[in-house]
Amino acid sequence: MAKKRFQGVVTSDKMDKTIVVMINRTKVHPIYKKRYQVSKKYKVHDQKNEAKIGDQVTFEECRPLSKDKKWRLITILSEKASS
Repeated sequence: MAKKRFQGVVTSDKMDKTIVVMINRTKVHPIYKKRYQVSKKYKVHDQKNEAKIGDQVTFEECRPLSKDKKWRLITILSEKASS
């Protein structure tokens, strides 16, 4: 069975070897057909502590690493420009 892969934006990097990534999805209401956004946060394992807040990242499913952490960082797609 293929592992699930998602892309999202890092919202927190305060934990050691863990980042919090938010994903926004657009859903359609079954009756009223109105589109609305749903967001969800995932705790992702970042072995080298390389992702920072605002980075666009790709992560995939893995074995459970802790109670909430079941995802592993694959790549950093784009980094947020430092000001």
